[in-house]
Amino acid sequence: MSQIAVGKAIPDFSATSTQGEISLNSLQGHRAVLYFYPKDSTPGCTTQAQGFRDNYQAFVDAGCQIIGVSRDSLKSHANFTDKQDLPFPLIADQDETLCQLFGVIKMKNMYGKQVRGIERSTFLIDTDGTLLREWRGLRVPGHVDEVLQAVRDTQ
Repeated sequence: MSQIAVGKAIPDFSATSTQGEISLNSLQGHRAVLYFYPKDSTPGCTTQAQGFRDNYQAFVDAGCQIIGVSRDSLKSHANFTDKQDLPFPLIADQDETLCQLFGVIKMKNMYGKQVRGIERSTFLIDTDGTLLREWRGLRVPGHVDEVLQAVRDTQ
């Protein structure tokens, strides 16, 4: 069950990323896009990361940081970051703390079997730590453009 809701403050958190420790306090004063994805180096997740990478400067120009989150290890994230030339941090949420906080762990069908995994989801956080917008169970095509437009609309 998610502990967050649009229009409400997000509880404080702290997590290890490819660019050091990230906490809600470290984001204060900046808007942030926190996007959850199932697994490094898989086709949909790679396309999504490339979309955020290719539009990274537009997000920065709009005053917004991008942070990716999955249950992969920091080593996996480092390889994914290097291979895809990602300029933004990836959080290694191996104990699912953030996944639980944002309520993104779901039962999914994979090759005919039920598996527990991350439902692709994106969250836009305001400068004061309030959740501005959420996208859950999304499809990759066109999503980054939609998020960027939402960021611009909330400036």
